[in-house]
Formats: sequence, C-alpha cells, structure tokens
Amino acid sequence: VHFPDTERAEWLNKTVKQMWPFICQFIEKLFRETIEPAVRGSNNHLSTFSFTKIDIGHQPLRINGVKVYTENVDKRQIILDLQISFVGNSEIDLEIKRYFCRAGVKSIQIHGTMRVILEPLIGDMPLIGALSLFFLRKPLLEINWTGLTNLLDVPGLNGLSDTIILDIISNYLVLPNRITVPLVSEVQIAQLRFPIPKGVLRIHFIEAQDLEGKDTYLKGIVKGKSDPYGIIRVGNQIFQSKVIKENLNPKWNEVYEALVYEHPGQELEIELFDEDPDKDDFLGSLMIDLIEVEKERLLDEWFTLDEVSKGKLHLKLEWLTLMPTAENLDKVLTSIRADKDQANDGLSSALLILYLDSARNLPSGKKINSNPNPLVLLSVGHKAQESKIRYKTNEPVWEENFTFFVHNPKRQDLEVEVRDEQHQCSLGNLKLPLSQLLESEDLTMHQRFHLSNSGPNSTINMKIALRVLSLEKQARSPDHQHSAQVKRPSVSKDARKSSFKPQVPVSPPPDSSKPVPASPVTDSDKKTDTAEKSQPPGASPQWPTDLSRSSSSLHASNFSYSPSHLSVKEPTPSIASDISLPIATQELRQRLRQLENGTTLGQSPLGQIQLTIRHSSQRNKLIVVVHSCRNLIAFSEEGSDPYVRMYLLPDKRRSGRRKTHVSKKTLNPVFDQIFDFSVSLPEVQRRTLDVAVKNSGGFLSKDKGLLGKLLIPLASEELAKGWTQWYDLTEDGTRPHGAS
Repeated sequence: VHFPDTERAEWLNKTVKQMWPFICQFIEKLFRETIEPAVRGSNNHLSTFSFTKIDIGHQPLRINGVKVYTENVDKRQIILDLQISFVGNSEIDLEIKRYFCRAGVKSIQIHGTMRVILEPLIGDMPLIGALSLFFLRKPLLEINWTGLTNLLDVPGLNGLSDTIILDIISNYLVLPNRITVPLVSEVQIAQLRFPIPKGVLRIHFIEAQDLEGKDTYLKGIVKGKSDPYGIIRVGNQIFQSKVIKENLNPKWNEVYEALVYEHPGQELEIELFDEDPDKDDFLGSLMIDLIEVEKERLLDEWFTLDEVSKGKLHLKLEWLTLMPTAENLDKVLTSIRADKDQANDGLSSALLILYLDSARNLPSGKKINSNPNPLVLLSVGHKAQESKIRYKTNEPVWEENFTFFVHNPKRQDLEVEVRDEQHQCSLGNLKLPLSQLLESEDLTMHQRFHLSNSGPNSTINMKIALRVLSLEKQARSPDHQHSAQVKRPSVSKDARKSSFKPQVPVSPPPDSSKPVPASPVTDSDKKTDTAEKSQPPGASPQWPTDLSRSSSSLHASNFSYSPSHLSVKEPTPSIASDISLPIATQELRQRLRQLENGTTLGQSPLGQIQLTIRHSSQRNKLIVVVHSCRNLIAFSEEGSDPYVRMYLLPDKRRSGRRKTHVSKKTLNPVFDQIFDFSVSLPEVQRRTLDVAVKNSGGFLSKDKGLLGKLLIPLASEELAKGWTQWYDLTEDGTRPHGAS
C-alpha cells in the first residue's frame, strides 16, 4: 500500500466552489479599492484609468493536491502546500479615458504550488492568529489579452510588453512578498509579513571534474573542451559564476551567500553550462535539500552531476544560524578575517533586517504646500536598496522589509535618506552606526527616529534587528576561503543611486588555487537580471560577475529566460561573429546595385525597422524593444533569415552585444523582444545605438551577411519619456530617417 505525501482533497474543492461567488466579490473589491487607485497614482498619464468590468468567471479555482508538513516545523505553526490551478473565463475590461484606450483580459490561467502558513497557533479562539499565503517559486501564469497593443501605446507604458507585465505580476506572488490575513488583532503583522529568515546558506562553489567536452571542431570530427560556468539558485536568488575557458576540470573558488526563508520545500539548485557564442550547452545539474545542510551544518564533498553521463562538482556548504546575541561576534569576525581588514565587503558576519513602517510630518519638498512623493534609500557600505514610492503624502506608510549582509557591524553604518521622487530632492536623512544595535537588547531597536536636515518634527518609524551569523560547529580552517568574492543577490530594488566605484582586482593566474578577490556589483533587473559591469581593458577574464535578482518592486521585470541569455561574456571583441565590417558594407552596396538593375528603388531600398527606445531612471537602464522589420531585401530565392544585433557604442565587446532570435524565410520579421543596457541617463546621452539587421546563414554558409544598418545618437531630451518609431535601414547606418 502506497500512501503519497500529497493527498487529493475533493472536500476542499467543494468548499471553494460554494464560496466562489464570495471570493469573487472580494477580488472585485480588491481591484476597485486597491489596484485602481494605485495605478492612477503611479503615473500622470494613467490618472483617468478605471476598470469598466470585472468578472472573474464562474469556474472556481481547483486544488489538485494538499501536502501538510509535520516534521522540521515549529510547533506553533501549520504549513500546507496546495497545488492549485485556475483556468478562468474571466473578463476584466479597463479604460484610460484620456487616451481613448480600451483593453482587457479574456482569460487567465495560473498553475503553481501555493504555501499556506497558519501561525501562530494560540490557546484562544479562533486558535489561529493569522494566515499567510505565497508561492514558493514563480507560478505559471498565462493571460489572454484584448487590445494590449492599444494599452502599450499609452505614454508611460510603451516600454512594457506582455512578458514584462506577466513577470511583474508573478514576482508579486513569490517570496519574500506574501499576503497576510490577521485573524487576531494582537498578532503583530510586521513579524508575520516579513519574518526573520530561517538561516543563511554560504555556498563555496569550488571546482568540478571530468565534465563533458561540448565544443567540437571540423563539424564534430575533433572533440574539444568546454568553457564551463555555473548558475546557482536558492528561491528567487540567482548567482552566476565566472567562465573558465577550455577546461573540463575548472576551479572557480567563489563564495555566495543566500537567505533561506522557507524550508522544508526550498532547495539549492545548481546548473552547469558550457558558454558558446550562440546557445550555451548543458553540462549537468544538482539539487540539494536544505534540510540536510541544516542538520549537518557543514558539508564539504564531491557531488555527482545529474542528467549527464559524467562529471562531478565540489561544494562546501555552510548553514549559518541567526543569533540574537553578540557574544560570538568576535569569533565570527576572526573566522572571516574582518577583524584585520578595513574593507566594507567580503564574507558576512551579520545580517541586518529592517522593517520600514512609516514616516510622519515630512517637509513639503520644493513646492510649498504641496505633498511630496516620498521613497526611502537605505544603504550599508556599498549596498543600497530602495523602497516603493508613496504618492502625494507627507505621512507615507510603506510596510516593507529589507535585509543587508554586513561585513563588520562594529565599523559599518546604516544610512537612511527620504527622497521626493517628483522633485528629486532630499526630505531628510539619518545615519545609524550599527554598533548601537550591538548594545541594544536582542540586538533590536524599534522606534521613531528623528530625521536630520528635515522638518522640525519629521520622524521615520523602523524596526531594525541585527543577527550574528554563526556556524555552530566551527569545523573549518580559518585561513581558507577568507578573501573569496561574495556574490549576493539583492532582495530589493537595484541600487540605482549607490555611487560606489568597485576596485577592479588584479586576478591571479588561472592555475592559482587561491580564491579570487573582487568587489560585489549590485545591480538588478536585466533581461535575466544579470549585473553586467563594464570591465576596464586590463581586467582579466577571471573577474567574477554577479547575478542579482530583484522581486520586491513593480519595476523589477524578471524576464523568463533561457541560459543562453545569462552568460556575462568576458571582454573579447567579437570579430568572428560581427560581420558588419567594411567588407560587409561593400557587399551590401553591390547587392543594392544588382537589385536596382536600372529601376529606381523606393525611399527606403533596404527596408525599415521599428524600435521603442527609452531610458528608465528607476532601473538605471536603457531599454530597447525590437518590434519588427518590413520590406527587407532577399538574400536568396527563399528570402532572408533575419535577426537584429545591437551595440551601445563605443562598447563593441561581446558582453555588450544584444541579439534577437532568427526569423526564418521572411522579409517582414516580427521579433517583439526587449533588451537593456546598464547605463545612466547622462552617460547614455553621449552614446550611439548601433543596430544591424543580418541574415543568419548556416555554418560556413556564403549567405551570411548584412541586410542593413542604423546608427541612432541618443543625445535626446525625450529619452526619459521614450518613443516608438520606424527607421530606414542604410548600407552603413548613416543618415537614418525616422519613417513614422
């Protein structure tokens, strides 16, 4: 007899079916009373936004299975995992009167595992203090839109696409975001909505052996080596290792630190890939249950890779407990060598957990008697995070949680600045030495702090806790791994205002077994949130890069991705792959002359490309959407196989290249792909966008070639607003004419 740990629960489905009309009433109220005002306040262009119809549909949500955790859980909580699926014939219509824009949703599908936590259990009715709901990982979400193109033409939305919108919604459903329903008033919501992490996982990503050789030469006759790199995931935190060139036994010697909010259920996932110019090959994967790591405290061993015929990976994993006392701090500082150096980064000795509640009596900003749009910038050392914006208020309530890894709390400060987003000015600031927390009871402070350089009674209400990271069994050689670069995901918005310049380290030779020191790069929200740091010419390919993930803000667009987009390439100019050289231009001119053949070609003989270009100051990125091309020239009888390649000049390294997918046998390809470049607004106005439409021939094919070029100087006042436009393609990119 087999008793599965996931049970069917038809009684629950019958209950939900009976409750469905009332659940729909609640959802409608949520849309009208919460979502509609939030959308209206977020952007001037959206001030006339309204929902004209909200019908969630009569098809109720289904619960396909329920799992109840009984081991490794707190005695005062109940944890349930519900496998849910909702295939709804929903109708939601919305309107933006100012732009005569109507759009809507015809159907919604959601499939995923929703965790429900009932805690704390109490000795009075109703026995459960509160209920928390969230998804452990991003659910599968599909929305069938009507009139989406009308909506995306509205100013302020024209850089979005349906995939970004889905991603924003999905990330709102995933940890550390959660819906909390208090059932008893005494339960402190702050504790529930943003609990202290269960622990910190320190991952020493050391080396691999006997990997598969994926690179081949002479059409596969000669077997070569691989250029391996690793992608490491814990929940919604993602890291990427450096690439080791041509080595089946690579040594990375890198260290990452990740927060663990939930276990059981969370796993450490590792995938290895071979970096290739086109699509990166898979070299194996590994999943490790974090319960095992927590029991062992320290694991240092070789793991056999799954899903491949050979290969193994050497990891050292440390489970760090969060201690509310400072008695172990000196021991911890010695073990990570933080007592000797003066740096503000390296391995962490403590975690700073901050609950930003609200502010009162803020000054009115630049204009007298006008309420500001306040947001808060928080920084510890080089790491900065940012709250959401609250609109038109001097009494903002944020209720947001932030965490910072701290290298040495005896020397570092927490800096808090309240800013007015509308006028880009400061409304007050505060500097708190973390040593003050070390003297507080439970290393915690919960109070209203007075703001400097602000109004006479301006205060900010925060709860701040410091937790010392302790590996209770200190079974490690203190001289090992101390200088390794720590890659850390930001669990917040990107640090767009942090003004640090990382010191680029001089890397040791590749055969050195010592870890590579480096500076962390804090950046978020790339196509896959890859923090791509421009490297100086002297930086060695050994330079580690950081992959950070952001999920706590509406601007965080974590795109769905495939590993081929993830690789942060080293600074090698891509000569072989970039065929937009003078010779390609000459060939194109020749082809044009053949096409003309005595007849006069139209205004744009090479066809046109439609692009949306804008700069996002929130994310500090230039965003380019490649929509489509029309009337391209044919490379052969069967047409062309076009794709689009972009650089942000003068950077022509491989890491700076962006490519769309290839559209087969068409002269009017539709791409609708979005790309971004990490660059500030003043800097981008000195740069030029180099766009080439190319034909993708097969291997060693004579049909590879240039279909047209476009050079767009970005020195425009309109860049922050953005624009969508058709551009003429020319042979060498000069004289680009906006067609419409």
